[in-house]
Amino acid sequence: MYLDVHAHLDDEAFDKDRLEIVEKAKRENVYFINAGVDIDSSLFSVELSKHDNIFAAVGVHPHEAAKVNKDYINELRKLSKNPKVVALGEIGLDYYYNFSPKERQIEVFREQLYLAGELELPVVVHDREAHEDVLKILEEVGIKDVMLHCFSGDLSMAEEALKRGYFFSFGGSMTFKKNKSGREVIRHLPLENVFLETDSPYLTPEPYRGRRNDPTLIKIIYDYYANLKGMDVEEIKKIIWEKAISFFKIH
Repeated sequence: MYLDVHAHLDDEAFDKDRLEIVEKAKRENVYFINAGVDIDSSLFSVELSKHDNIFAAVGVHPHEAAKVNKDYINELRKLSKNPKVVALGEIGLDYYYNFSPKERQIEVFREQLYLAGELELPVVVHDREAHEDVLKILEEVGIKDVMLHCFSGDLSMAEEALKRGYFFSFGGSMTFKKNKSGREVIRHLPLENVFLETDSPYLTPEPYRGRRNDPTLIKIIYDYYANLKGMDVEEIKKIIWEKAISFFKIH
């Protein structure tokens, strides 16, 4: 079976055919983790996880950090009691858009990291042009079970994260012609620390770039990764599923 560790099927891009995509993924033996970006989408992710092939991550994205109410941590804590919730995410820092002030992003990121520690859940981390602060805060809080979602750091950052035992996730951007540096990082990292994702509906892989992405296109990403690493796809599927059992506690 294929595992897509990061999708957003709650996105409005799927409003017209969400159930059809879920059913297609089931037929094609695709399992995926749907990640929240705020309380509403986290709740939606938990609802989606009623389907056998869907798991949920709950959290507040840095873009939404300025909008949270004072009780948001308790709301996430309650949602996390659902057995299909396998991570806190998508959380982190985004200094590219700065839709929320940096100080508020950092505060909300820290609060959710402490919650993850309390709940003994891994974290799915968004990092865009905030590499130094992300690594520093993760170390300060002491979170060990970390997946750097859609990793965009350089080889130096990858090596530091690897030393800490963090995991990395890569998606459709590895197929983009201009992303030579990203492919260099991917070649360098051992499969034992790598997950694969679609980030649906975003980052659609070649040759479908420009169209809406969905979890069934994870197969293209597995094939491309296998080619980059000179490995057999079936072996990659097996190793990633086994890692997911231990990291996300999925079964």
